[in-house]
Amino acid sequence: MGQHHLLGIAGALREGSTNRKLMHEAARLFDPARLTVADLRLPLYDGDLEETEGIPPAVQLLADQVAAADAIVISTPEYNKGPPGVLKNALDWVSRTKPNPWAGKPVAVMSAAGGRAGGERSQMILRALLVPFQPLLLTGPEVHVADSRNQFDGDGRLISDLYLKTLRTLTDKLRAEVGR
Repeated sequence: MGQHHLLGIAGALREGSTNRKLMHEAARLFDPARLTVADLRLPLYDGDLEETEGIPPAVQLLADQVAAADAIVISTPEYNKGPPGVLKNALDWVSRTKPNPWAGKPVAVMSAAGGRAGGERSQMILRALLVPFQPLLLTGPEVHVADSRNQFDGDGRLISDLYLKTLRTLTDKLRAEVGR
């Protein structure tokens, strides 16, 4: 089997965030894959900006990355019981590009958070936000890494066999969808 192109989207901007680590772990388990990491440092969506200047180059790049990927992994933190604004902003901007780059694209969603639910609410809301784009959204298994600061070793690898097993099952499912 050849190498696939995987787009990783972490809903946290911090380089050392546990969601970036989880996204990288998913890519490692998906192997073989070439990982492109999305940059969500985009301007806030503004209809006036879009009307006067068009789609910003950074947004078009993200839309092109979505379109070019064989599959997408999104790892979201939970901020105030929901996904972070940077992730919603990116979805809003990309929704303005044509054609819809998400349509039929295999997408796996996961979350890592400090609380005991591991970002469950954030992940549930993110799934609802993705529905209008009509991706091939995997329904499970759900990966919610709780107490995330204590779940990765110094190399960014998950230390819990349970989380690793669940993430491996999810990435195996994602790979199978790419193979269809």
